[in-house]
Amino acid sequence: MKFTIITHVNHIEKEGQYFGYAPYVREMNVWLKYIDELIIVAPVIQVSNTEIDSAYNHSNIKFLKIENINLLGFKSICNAIIKIPKIGWQIFKAMKEADHIHLRCPGNIGLLGCFVQILFPDKPKTAKYAGNWDPKSKQPWSYRLQKWILNNTFLTRNMLVLVYGEWEGSTRNIKPFFTATYSEQEKSPIKTLNLKEKIHFVFVGTLSSGKNPLYVIQLVEVLFRNGHNVILELYGEGSERKIVEDYIRSNGLHEIIVLHGNKNQETVKIAYQNSHFVILPSKSEGWPKAIAEGMFWGCVPISTKVSCVPYMLDNENRGLLLEMELNNDVAKIEKIINNEGDFIIKSKLASQWSQQFTLEVFEDEIKKLTVK
Repeated sequence: MKFTIITHVNHIEKEGQYFGYAPYVREMNVWLKYIDELIIVAPVIQVSNTEIDSAYNHSNIKFLKIENINLLGFKSICNAIIKIPKIGWQIFKAMKEADHIHLRCPGNIGLLGCFVQILFPDKPKTAKYAGNWDPKSKQPWSYRLQKWILNNTFLTRNMLVLVYGEWEGSTRNIKPFFTATYSEQEKSPIKTLNLKEKIHFVFVGTLSSGKNPLYVIQLVEVLFRNGHNVILELYGEGSERKIVEDYIRSNGLHEIIVLHGNKNQETVKIAYQNSHFVILPSKSEGWPKAIAEGMFWGCVPISTKVSCVPYMLDNENRGLLLEMELNNDVAKIEKIINNEGDFIIKSKLASQWSQQFTLEVFEDEIKKLTVK
């Protein structure tokens, strides 16, 4: 079977291999176990691969390089209009050659793929919508347009759209889904952590305004000022790195806030295992992997009420939902810090829930979508 991926994910070419953002590539490598030939339509950038990049695990790859586009600002839109015909033609050729078409959404290349796939109503198709499918959420017009096309059974035929959560108004195209990081073999009793000793918080994600790393630091700072023995470790890089560094320096927080930068999966796994709480005050998510991964190891999750997070946390039965009001959120965290019994219950429930979603379960579900 020829399997074609249409994606906006930037790729790096090195010695005949193609690398991309590791969580995405690891997921795609599960799909690739059941195909004969892979066709990738994606942008390629000229940088060195890092610890958060992985290579596709397949011996028969055809890569169609396309230019990246964005729709932010008048000049960018004009440039995109010039590039779209060529990119659209490349996507069309790849889809025509494919036995199965797979779209990665949301994204500008995914949006083009949504339009081009209309021309192939009889071909088997899947789309992974990795963002927030909540129809009531505020999102860019391009995201809303992708969701409308994917949800339209007249325009989008013979396709299953994998989304996070169950939402009213979804058509038969839409299939609630999940993602996974750890295997059945990695399951183990969670480490018992004492709240009377140093309390560890961990943040895993991009240091960007969308992930709100500064708010995480401010939460832990107030807890520290209130007399709690706390430490926060942040894993990730991003455009707000300097803002975060300046805040830590100007407020004398270097002893309780540690910036690790990008680290590999094993290093982050150890951080989860040694942390009491995983925290992610993100503005928008699909299935926040940092939250699910931390829960797997018994971290009590603290997150915003975006996408399917309230479902993941069972409306605070296995975690805390942030209100994004500093004093209220600090009070909520202090309440569980001062109630070790509640912490232990939430930790166990978080682990039990997350450990349902292993790589083996994920692979079984992917196999159903690809093997006919």
